[in-house]
Formats: sequence, structure tokens, C-alpha cells
Amino acid sequence: MPRSRINGNFIDKTSSIVANILLRIIPTTSGEKKAFTYYRDGMSAQSEGNYAEALQNYYEATRLEIDPYDRSYILYNIGLIHTSNGEHTKALEYYFRALERNPFLPQALNNMAVICHYRGEQAILQGDSEIAEAWFDQAAEYWKQAIALTPGNYIEAHNWLKITRRFE
Repeated sequence: MPRSRINGNFIDKTSSIVANILLRIIPTTSGEKKAFTYYRDGMSAQSEGNYAEALQNYYEATRLEIDPYDRSYILYNIGLIHTSNGEHTKALEYYFRALERNPFLPQALNNMAVICHYRGEQAILQGDSEIAEAWFDQAAEYWKQAIALTPGNYIEAHNWLKITRRFE
């Protein structure tokens, strides 16, 4: 049974009903409808912490989805799961792929910056300040791009950029 039919709480049931109505009335192809169903089921599984199931749904959705904008959100969510699992290289790959399709995803840029910043901190712990600075510089670039897209967001990143004199 599709996950969209087994959601337990009221909000999930209500949003599933609304999504099903929209799928019926909005003119879309059957492939797009299937892609959306997989995406929705992936989000539901992801919100419950069922990452393996979410990834299966997202991979199927990417196979079916042809719209670059919609694909960008699927790829972004795959990146989120890889980030949560500590698979930072894979996460960065999916965030890059999402941004190739939709360059206006500040949340992907922010997550990429967080990963780079983390890698910089790890390099410091390993005693490699040169590598750390390179990671911090890359984090700064991603945060600058995210902040440019959504001024007023990412306040902590903005403060870090000022404190480290990386903000221009």
C-alpha cells in the first residue's frame, strides 16, 4: 500500500487528501503524477526517519520527474538524507545537482556551507590549518550566496562571516 494511504495523523491525512485532489484537477501527465506520489511518499518516510524508504521513493521520483525545478527539490531532499547519515561527499553531490537545476535554493547553499565548515573544524582538530582555511573559505562562499538569495536569513552564518572577516 502506498505510504500516502497509511499516514496516521490528521495533518498527514488532510494534506494527502488535498494532494490527491490537486493531482486529479491539475493537468499533468501520468508520469508527473507518479513522480509526485513518490516524492510525497519520500517526504513522509523522511519525516518519520525512514531514510532507506525515503531514498527509494526519491530515486523513483527522479527517474520519473522531468521538470528541472521539481527535480531540484527531490535532489535536495536526497542530499538532506545523506547529510543526516554523515555521508557528506554524497550530500554535496546531490546539493550541487539540485543547484544545477534550480540555482535559487539557498537552503542547499547553506547546507553545503555547513558541511564545508564542519570539514574545516575537522582539519583544525587534525592540525592542518591550511586545509581548514580552504574549507572555511569555501563555506564562506556558499554562505555569501545563500545570504544574497535570502537577505535576513542565516544570521549566525552572517555573524561568522563578519567575525572571521570573510564578509565583503
